[in-house]
Amino acid sequence: MTASDAVPTSWREALDGALSTPEARRLGGFLKAEEAAGKVIFPPRGQRLAALELTPLDAVKVVILGQDPYHGPGQAHGLSFSVQQGVRIPPSLVNIYKELKTDIGFAPPAHGDLSAWARQGVLLLNNALTVEQGQAGSHQNRGWEAITDACVAAVAAGPHPCVFMLWGSHAQKKAARVPGLNDGRHLVLKAPHPSPLSAYNGWFGSRHFSKANEFLESVGRQPVDWNL
Repeated sequence: MTASDAVPTSWREALDGALSTPEARRLGGFLKAEEAAGKVIFPPRGQRLAALELTPLDAVKVVILGQDPYHGPGQAHGLSFSVQQGVRIPPSLVNIYKELKTDIGFAPPAHGDLSAWARQGVLLLNNALTVEQGQAGSHQNRGWEAITDACVAAVAAGPHPCVFMLWGSHAQKKAARVPGLNDGRHLVLKAPHPSPLSAYNGWFGSRHFSKANEFLESVGRQPVDWNL
């Protein structure tokens, strides 16, 4: 990471231990070396911790775990499943919109920017927070996992009940590493990934969005306005 990707204040204490690990130090060296070699890394500097910047730790209501950022030019901007305004909506997000329409009567917008969710307390977190252009999964197991595991653990250990949406085996395996996540205090929702490869195996009809809001209201928290 770089100075332009400094950890936001609300997350610093929770991530302090993870940031001092050998894995995190190796990550910093790896990213510097990749950029020095002329490789294009997404999202660009200054956007890699956008999920933490837009959603302070004490504001988290819902966690949606993605795998790694989109690897096409102009797509990734630091929020899982989200793309910037003016970028074609990716297939997985198209399917998310379809399920939202069925579940809550959502009107799909013409863009894929999910920043409005993040500002309401939806932590849109990827497992790895960077990727090389055109190389899906290229920054997995390079050190990000220690940091993003700590993010999930901090939410699970916090004072407020939250919703964890775990789509696909990758997210479910990551969450299984987090102590306290399955102690009954939080709502843990599992479904296949919304990718076209798996969406028809149980993603459609999962109704995670309405279930999340029902739970939040039941514990006295403000529901999420999923409309964009």
